[in-house]
Amino acid sequence: MADPSSYRPKPGQIPDSPGVYKFRDEHGRVIYVGKAKSLRQRLASYFQDLAGLHPRTRTMVTTAASVEWTVVSTEVEALQLEYSWIKEFDPRFNVKYRDDKSYPYLAVTLNEEFPRVQVMRGAKKKGVRYFGPYGHAWAIRETVDLMLRVFPVRTCSAGVFKRSAQIGRPCLLGYIGKCSAPCVERISAQEHRELAEEFCDFMAGRTGAYLRRLERRMQEAAEEMEYERAARLRDDIVALKRAMEKSAVVLADATDADLIAVAEDELEAAVQIFHVRGGRVRGQRGWVTDKVEAVSTAGLVEHALQQLYGEEKGDAVPKEVLVPALPEHVEPIQQWLSGRRGSQVSLRIPQRGDKKDLMATVQRNAQQALALHKTKRASDLTTRSRALEEIAQALGLDSVPLRIECFDISHLQGDDVVASMVVFEDGLARKSEYRRFQIKSFAGQDDVRSMHEVIGRRFKRYLQEKQKSGEWTEEPSAGAAPDAGGPPDAAADLEPDPMAGRPVDEEGRPKRFAYPPQLVVVDGGAPQVAAARRALDELGIDDVAVCGLAKRLEEVWLPEDDDPVVLPRSSEGLYLLQRVRDEAHRFAITYQRTKRAKRLKASPLDAVAGLGDSRRQALLKHFGSLKRLRAATIDEICEVPGVGRKTAETVAAALAAAAPAGPAVNTATGEIIEDDEAPPAALSAERGQDR
Repeated sequence: MADPSSYRPKPGQIPDSPGVYKFRDEHGRVIYVGKAKSLRQRLASYFQDLAGLHPRTRTMVTTAASVEWTVVSTEVEALQLEYSWIKEFDPRFNVKYRDDKSYPYLAVTLNEEFPRVQVMRGAKKKGVRYFGPYGHAWAIRETVDLMLRVFPVRTCSAGVFKRSAQIGRPCLLGYIGKCSAPCVERISAQEHRELAEEFCDFMAGRTGAYLRRLERRMQEAAEEMEYERAARLRDDIVALKRAMEKSAVVLADATDADLIAVAEDELEAAVQIFHVRGGRVRGQRGWVTDKVEAVSTAGLVEHALQQLYGEEKGDAVPKEVLVPALPEHVEPIQQWLSGRRGSQVSLRIPQRGDKKDLMATVQRNAQQALALHKTKRASDLTTRSRALEEIAQALGLDSVPLRIECFDISHLQGDDVVASMVVFEDGLARKSEYRRFQIKSFAGQDDVRSMHEVIGRRFKRYLQEKQKSGEWTEEPSAGAAPDAGGPPDAAADLEPDPMAGRPVDEEGRPKRFAYPPQLVVVDGGAPQVAAARRALDELGIDDVAVCGLAKRLEEVWLPEDDDPVVLPRSSEGLYLLQRVRDEAHRFAITYQRTKRAKRLKASPLDAVAGLGDSRRQALLKHFGSLKRLRAATIDEICEVPGVGRKTAETVAAALAAAAPAGPAVNTATGEIIEDDEAPPAALSAERGQDR
């Protein structure tokens, strides 16, 4: 690792102007490219105390051996130069989106004498009209098949076209009416080109006028009693409408926009783009990237804009680009986009209406894409095996941790403190063995003390079950719960089997808490790890490894170590530990929210002896809220049907003794309802559900 001070330029050497800079390693390879409005200020930020740098930035500057820069006149030029250098040098520390496929386009080759409709991938060619991109090639072919009935444009290859012209006989599509057969001169080259241009106009969104023209011609044919021609026109209209349905109408008819959404976690990010042309979603694409540099959502958006439009020209850049967050310097990027389009481009965040609703849909697609990417990565057996081996090597374990248990503490400002335990076997979640705990030994917020209690309780149960167990299985139990994270036989491919040797009950099912993990992971840093290790030592358990994963910096902490273990960013072991930690956090916070919701919906009437659901609801319906019921006299309470004087006295005494009830919660919307404003029906529904 290099010392950044060894190659730090003197402050006076760095110009205070826009520019692009490159960090190189000891071999001269470019490892990072960046741009700045002020090179002096930006580069100075890299040469501060290493402890104050983000871990990824710290790794970059200690890997680098030199830095150089190029001065430009404007931020727009800096943006263009940065993009070209990233494409040229492919720096390892820059965010680079990677396509999971080459997205297909619907292309019309207007540069040929007889234009052809086809599916095309790769670099765009001059003189070809493109529509898309589409998620799948079959989606293009379905659309084209419907439209060829109305626009019988050539779709055959050059070889097929030439052969048909030689033999004087068209191909099958010419016979069934899905090609106008220009190869045998059924129509002229000019007529065929006009047909191809009509096809392009329809695909570009100019559909309304064409459909109205077809409907008018259909009505005229019917009036002239040419029913066969009218029927054909009717079928043409149906086919075009079906083709239109494949691209849902989402915005105003003339809207051309690209919508970009980002879903991210600490390690990776997914970007989804919807291409809207003529008010319809004409295409969709997505990328996934490792976050190898410290980058915000705005930074991810800026990188996506560079990659998406870096090589596009003309009408490929729409009038409007909608994003979830604006880049730090939005003006130069907007100028750059406008320059590539040749006219003004609006870059903004949608605030209301249909565009905001569609952006929510794009965001859901991005989240699903990230989840799918992680699921594919986790379900691969080879990847899981490598992850477990990397964890064992990094933590100095004697064998791979086939069973990992992770613990997390959750609370809301010290209230409703709970803990979760999630289990991963062979790198897959075993949800049937998840457990949750309530903190019992003390009140208030103390994550370290809570962790000590939970670890102690879990392993006390393990020792108790171990002592009580008189029967041990030598093979996996037939009654064992199937793996909740993957196919039932996925774990069988790794040896030894973590189910082997597990204590079972009378029916052959594994006993709860009876099987120890090889590794305990806690959500937190050195204090939480020390508390977990202390709890195990107090129970005499020394064959279970302990580590902690700190969320902010993704560092792995070991007991009694002053410095954390830093796994490489590309490590599958780090990815697995993060996934285990995040699952424990999700499980804990779900339980904590459930407990809090029950507490908020509790009512002083619940503790009144002899007062059932019906009379509770009748009281609330009669008075409208607990506040009004608390202010009522005993005689007024007796007016409620079914409530006698003795019950009324008990209710009044209970309400007087209790503190004012917390706010009611509308279970339909999750909103808090003040007592004196709560509608009787809402409160009745709440109390009915609470029971």
